[in-house]
Amino acid sequence: MIVAGVGSRRGVTAQEVRAAVEGALARYEVRLCDISLMAAPALKGNEPGIIRAALDLGLLLVMVPQKQLEAAGARAVTRSERVVALLGVPSAAEAAALAVAGRRSTLIGPRFVLGPVTCALAREAEPLDPSTMAGGGI
Repeated sequence: MIVAGVGSRRGVTAQEVRAAVEGALARYEVRLCDISLMAAPALKGNEPGIIRAALDLGLLLVMVPQKQLEAAGARAVTRSERVVALLGVPSAAEAAALAVAGRRSTLIGPRFVLGPVTCALAREAEPLDPSTMAGGGI
């Protein structure tokens, strides 16, 4: 599973959000069909541009509660002082993507920035193989 996390300034358009998501996909050579979900901070739940972009891209939008955003934020790789002041996490896009992709998820790369929108792609961790764990598995 790959999650596209989105962060933005207020009032972004669906076109701006789509362009940032498409830019991140192009940068990291990921196809839209490989994206399972789009994620954004719950604080952005009333942003029509984000909601419309998710619909246009055919992605289910998950709004990430603040506590989950903060828990995943420790794994972010980029930092915006503005975002830290507003949301308490280093990167809204990275934290949202990581939170939805799971506790052991990793970023495919640093967030992609295009104008007022950022997009980060996080990949769910591969399941643990019991045969490689201590004790030899089943």
